[in-house]
Amino acid sequence: MANGVERESELVVIFSDEELREVSGVKRGLDYIEVTCGCTSHRYGDAVGRLRVFQNGDLEITCECTPGCQEDKLTPAAFEKHSGRETARKWKNNVWVIANGEKVPLFKTVLLKYYNQASKNANGSHRSHNGRVCHRDEFVRCTECNKERRFRLRTKEECRIHHDALADVNWKCSDLPYDKIACDDDEERASRRVYRGCTRSPTCKGCTSCVCFGCEICRFSECSCQTCIDFTRNAKT
Repeated sequence: MANGVERESELVVIFSDEELREVSGVKRGLDYIEVTCGCTSHRYGDAVGRLRVFQNGDLEITCECTPGCQEDKLTPAAFEKHSGRETARKWKNNVWVIANGEKVPLFKTVLLKYYNQASKNANGSHRSHNGRVCHRDEFVRCTECNKERRFRLRTKEECRIHHDALADVNWKCSDLPYDKIACDDDEERASRRVYRGCTRSPTCKGCTSCVCFGCEICRFSECSCQTCIDFTRNAKT
């Protein structure tokens, strides 16, 4: 360990040790770095969390405001709202990290470097700045409990899981191969469901940046569904 940064073999180094030297609670993952963060409400005080910064520009926060809080994979805007911040919608100013023992707004740190690059390069393409296709999160409703479940579409495997669930008229919570969600589990709150992972806006309802109309990640040539057939035909013309 050097300068408080945990190292592992074969990590993608997206920030140098020098850039993170003064930041508290830094840990490195395979394609992200994680730091201690927080947001302050005049009424409720500090809500503390763990911010993950990914190379593709994604930002995710796991809230640790109370021992029983189960909010994770929040966007900074959702974390700001969850914390009870009175002047919401300014998360770059209101969400902070600890640097040199002081609370420093995100916009004053290097941590938004990849986020800003992704936003700048989302110019009508559904590809992010590093060439990866961007798909927003989607939902499928369980036929047994009638609750909507979130599907993240970041990889081809995740896209296939969502594709198959969408094609299954009898899909149910127990069919989800990850997270082990049961019908008894609470449905994601409506206020949280509006955040769907668009690189332009966390509350985007669908744009050319986060809605893909067919790519090699989310279409499957061996599938006989009409959508995949049309995509295969168009790709050959």
